[in-house]
Amino acid sequence: MPNKKGRRRRFGAVRQYRSGRWTAAYLGPDGERIRAEETFETKKDAEVWLSQVEAYLTRGDWRAPDAVAVNFRVSAEKWVEERELAVRTDDLYKHLLRLHILPTFGALDLDEITAPRVREWRAERLCTTKAKTTVAQAYRLLKGIMETAVDDDLISRNPPRRERSEHLALYGWHHRHGGRLCGGECVPVRRR
Repeated sequence: MPNKKGRRRRFGAVRQYRSGRWTAAYLGPDGERIRAEETFETKKDAEVWLSQVEAYLTRGDWRAPDAVAVNFRVSAEKWVEERELAVRTDDLYKHLLRLHILPTFGALDLDEITAPRVREWRAERLCTTKAKTTVAQAYRLLKGIMETAVDDDLISRNPPRRERSEHLALYGWHHRHGGRLCGGECVPVRRR
């Protein structure tokens, strides 16, 4: 329905209370109307809030306001317990969690772990430990835990993402495709 000026908002709605303050609301992905938790001083503030929510929805980062925050430590420990792992694998995962992952992410909620935080953590671990293989194992463990959180709808996207080229640069190994090497530039000098 158009407003007094004949324009209609394409996302959400704003309205003014008798007090003069403004509120904003929108339809969530589930079709349920969601109102802003706070009121706004100006109409512009309410519209900016709606724009931010629309951007979260577009990027896939939106999370329901009433969603329960889940602690990473609890989620990670549960993830390891739920898997039927061999003894050595179980020990390795607990070791990686205890020494590499939980000191950084243990106190955070799952939705507070972002791609920049993961990149900073990985860079810090590589610099501190100088152990590429151990850091790669910890990274893969973190990625697996977060992927399960995505599958369980606890978060909308998995922060630890790595492109194929970054993977090749990290390990310095060639990529096999159809049994042939994909160019000598991917193969370490000692293997050429």
